Amino acid sequence: MKLFYSPGACSLSPHIILREGGFAFTTEKVDIRAKKTAAGEDFLGINAKGYVPALQLDDGSLLTEGPAIVQYLADQVPDKKLAPANGTLARYRLQEMLNFISTEIHKGFSPLFNPAFPEEGKRLTKERLALRLGVLEAVVAKQAFLMGEQFTVADAYLFTTLNWAGHTKVDLEPFPALRAYHARVADRPSVQEALKAEGLAK
Repeated sequence: MKLFYSPGACSLSPHIILREGGFAFTTEKVDIRAKKTAAGEDFLGINAKGYVPALQLDDGSLLTEGPAIVQYLADQVPDKKLAPANGTLARYRLQEMLNFISTEIHKGFSPLFNPAFPEEGKRLTKERLALRLGVLEAVVAKQAFLMGEQFTVADAYLFTTLNWAGHTKVDLEPFPALRAYHARVADRPSVQEALKAEGLAK
């Protein structure tokens, strides 16, 4: 398998899961603005959506969208318990959490990366994002990970989005449980390996 990624972007989430699951894989960096891969290929010719992550499977087919990719990977290595079994309520709870992270946290951060976004818009966006982070603060205040005591694909995704707080000046100081959670996930070997591979850690 090959993961097309951009350092620190949401593609970090499946990158972590590829390492957590012990998969054999390669990575290729993508310049999202230029739509070019590190090998000089037109990324739009690979993924018409033009953004990462994109996972090229061993049969040559392409899977896109982070929540879909990480669940696919988890289902290939059920012994790793990166996701509950399909068809169970626990799996729907995981999907519920992935959807929340995707629509409320990930997309909550997105406007803050736009330098042309007005200051008043940033203020309102951060206020709304703080409300959503408060929901997750309550979750990780009472358990080690989002779904309980077991690390899952949802944790790789939330960790990735929380990494953006510094760059976007989102204050995590009011969320001590989330900050402790972020540090806990960061300590995992798979996370450290992915960060180093993307040039985000030494």
